[in-house]
Amino acid sequence: MTLWARLGLLGAVAALAVPVPAVAGRAHVGVAPDADPRAVAAAVERVTGHRVEVLEGLHALSVDGARERLRRLDGVAWVEPAVVRRLAFAPTDPLASRQWYLGATHAFDAWDQLPPLAPVRVAVIDSGIDLTHPDLVPKIAAAKSFVGGSAQDTRGHGTIVAGIIGAEPENDIGIAGLAPGAELLIAKVVADNGTISVEAEAKAIHWAVDRGARVINISLGGLRDPNDPSRDTYSRLEQQAIAFAVRHGVVVVAAVGNADQAPSAPWRFASYPAALPHVLGVSALARSGASPAFSNRDAVYNDVAAPGEDVFSTFPRKLTADRPECQEQGYTPCATDQFRPPEGTSFAAPQVAAAAADILGVRPSLRPEQVIALIERNADDSSASSGCGRCEPGRDSLTGWGELDIASAILALDRPLPPRDAYEPNDDAGSDAYRLYFSAGAKARFVRASTDFWDDQDDVYSVRLRPSDKLFVSLVPSSSHGVVLALWRPATVSVTDLAHQDLRIRLSNRPGRRERLAYTASEAGWYHLQVRATMPTPDPIAYRLSIVRVR
Repeated sequence: MTLWARLGLLGAVAALAVPVPAVAGRAHVGVAPDADPRAVAAAVERVTGHRVEVLEGLHALSVDGARERLRRLDGVAWVEPAVVRRLAFAPTDPLASRQWYLGATHAFDAWDQLPPLAPVRVAVIDSGIDLTHPDLVPKIAAAKSFVGGSAQDTRGHGTIVAGIIGAEPENDIGIAGLAPGAELLIAKVVADNGTISVEAEAKAIHWAVDRGARVINISLGGLRDPNDPSRDTYSRLEQQAIAFAVRHGVVVVAAVGNADQAPSAPWRFASYPAALPHVLGVSALARSGASPAFSNRDAVYNDVAAPGEDVFSTFPRKLTADRPECQEQGYTPCATDQFRPPEGTSFAAPQVAAAAADILGVRPSLRPEQVIALIERNADDSSASSGCGRCEPGRDSLTGWGELDIASAILALDRPLPPRDAYEPNDDAGSDAYRLYFSAGAKARFVRASTDFWDDQDDVYSVRLRPSDKLFVSLVPSSSHGVVLALWRPATVSVTDLAHQDLRIRLSNRPGRRERLAYTASEAGWYHLQVRATMPTPDPIAYRLSIVRVR
């Protein structure tokens, strides 16, 4: 079944100083306006036993010593760790200066030179790629068409997306892709008539996972309209393919969609598959920092924003040859009219996919939910001061958590990491739940996982009970903010279906740092334990689940 009329649904329309860790043990001390810097310096020397340098003209001091003790001294206005800065890596590719989005996303600001990154396979499910492009050939690990013929891109969309992610950096040719360690898996899913079938997309996802993809970029989608089921293009086949990828440790990134293919602009619902569980949905930002009207909004499924206007990238050379007078052959200034210049959420999404590849290149052991949390929670909040006058403080429907900041996400790897959840996807009852088996003679199972109001609201586990079996469950979350525990009967099809709330047997009635429920089974079957995040929190919530079955 074809759900999309054409690929255009989602996309037709300098070295900087960066922080590095503080100088060990060294501090800067601010002197109060009415205090004598030399008198304060003498007091600081007595406390620390170290020589103090008066920073002339700055009304501040520099010293080695315990910062907490210094804050209590008379005449001290503030104390901070001493920080040094370094120049960020700047690619030497001749057209990199035209990629304004490199600076906007702080693409290379975490490094003063490109580090050795673990290779990360990134799948581009799109219109194919220019298989002979010199900026892309070294990065292509595999390519396959799911619509017949070769994976050669005859439209340009996929080549733009692939170049943003994986164009060879530091090769003195063209542009610099945002993911230096990326190896591209190219899956062509666009038919000659411009249509894209869910079947082709699902096959492409499985193919990419089987070939070791750690990140999948999907810059295409189908209309979502919860208010009109007749035009809503939800596909269970697509959701199952996404779940397969997540189950195999893949970060799935998708564009939230462009309103030029929606009933009105701006459209307030993200497209599929961005609007599916565990998919990182990406909206677009203009060069001014504003949220353009073409970028779909969504209060839940729009997770982060990235530049989606005037995006400079690679383009099939056979198509740019139609404009021989154009100097940048093989690049978007010479693209066909539809993509000159490229704009759309299609071209914002691959910047986020590249960020995921960079993070995994530094820390390959991370799970998808950890990578997603690092990207989201380290985004730069979009607001009036950043150019988005309609963006509200904090997470909003226009830009999600804010503008992509690749350097901040990478530097956050030096801090405590987001919690893991090895049981995903387990978002509903039935076959979507994670079955908990008890080994011979064992009475208890223990689960450590996490939940997130925005990305993973429900975790569901199935437990097999016989009549008269006694079940005791305890939930200990890392935060007492709105995590509840429920038990559902074996006949339950969905724990989110309000029409079947009568199938819920127990609900923990004391939300807090420990929740408990107990039940004696009245029938045999797989009962469903639901852990739900009921309110927004700044970070994902880790929890420990203890399940005891007595026969």
